[in-house]
Amino acid sequence: MAQLPRIYITQPVAQGAIDRLKKVADVRWNPNPLHIMTQAELVAAVHDNDILLCLLHDHIDAAVLNANPDLLGVASMTITPADIDIPTATQLGIPVTVIPALLLDDATSDLAWGLLLSLVRRVTEGDRLLRSGTFPGSQSRYMEGSGLTGKTMGIVGMGGVGRAAAARAHAFKLKVIYHDPKRLAPADEEKLRLTWVPFEELLAKSDFVSIHAKLIPETRHLFNDAAFNRMKPAAYLVNTARGPIVDEQALVHALKDKRIAGAGLDVFENEPQPHPELLKMPNVVMTPHTGSAITELRGAMANVVVDNILALIDGKQPPNCWNAELYKDNK
Repeated sequence: MAQLPRIYITQPVAQGAIDRLKKVADVRWNPNPLHIMTQAELVAAVHDNDILLCLLHDHIDAAVLNANPDLLGVASMTITPADIDIPTATQLGIPVTVIPALLLDDATSDLAWGLLLSLVRRVTEGDRLLRSGTFPGSQSRYMEGSGLTGKTMGIVGMGGVGRAAAARAHAFKLKVIYHDPKRLAPADEEKLRLTWVPFEELLAKSDFVSIHAKLIPETRHLFNDAAFNRMKPAAYLVNTARGPIVDEQALVHALKDKRIAGAGLDVFENEPQPHPELLKMPNVVMTPHTGSAITELRGAMANVVVDNILALIDGKQPPNCWNAELYKDNK
């Protein structure tokens, strides 16, 4: 009997996905959902297995990829494998697979709105206040925040998540402007009730700025000192895209100098460590990169990864292969 392929999973994923893999492979995993594997642990896992199933927070560098010359593939549960050394993987002939972006559109947009509402209505502040034993009175000015109706939301990046965020904005009777280097067709703008503006104009006019852009060289530190200087002092920033789009040191300065009113962040420039000053600020609401943290969604994501892995085991091109050029001779 031929030996089953060996698969290592860097943290627990949906049980249904693991059960599917167990039917065709010897599956092992790191059981601690709070432990991010170190480089040494990843090297050991790759050395002893045929396929690595990794998550967004795993850093798969050249040392990890070179740990097993017979590695069949790296199956990532992320949309863009920013923390995987793709050039090295491709050079070594190792397929790297991802998941489709559209899976996360609604969940990420929901979280962006959760952060914004918590921020402008001071929900987390109120929660901490009440737990500390303080009840300022139901009409006390102590907890006044900002309203939404009739104000302007600026969305940076009009992909699937941006469109989902815009749809929700209209429910709050907000005017929606957006900036994306690839402008939508006029018919789509009319249908979605969107107005394209230059980036600088978006910053100047928006009461709420929500980031839904991809992390590419052009968007790294897109939000810097100059950008914050263009925003309204009463404006709020929300980032559920990628941390390095925001220069966190510049954000800290802008918040301290009251050049903007507050920030809601699910992603950070140097994960897993936010800038320490952000942790002290009451006008900052943070979550630990949980845009996809919905049980049903995570199950769907894990099963897409399984689909990719089953293709790798069968020697076929996976349906979501990032470096698909490895298969060009098979077409």
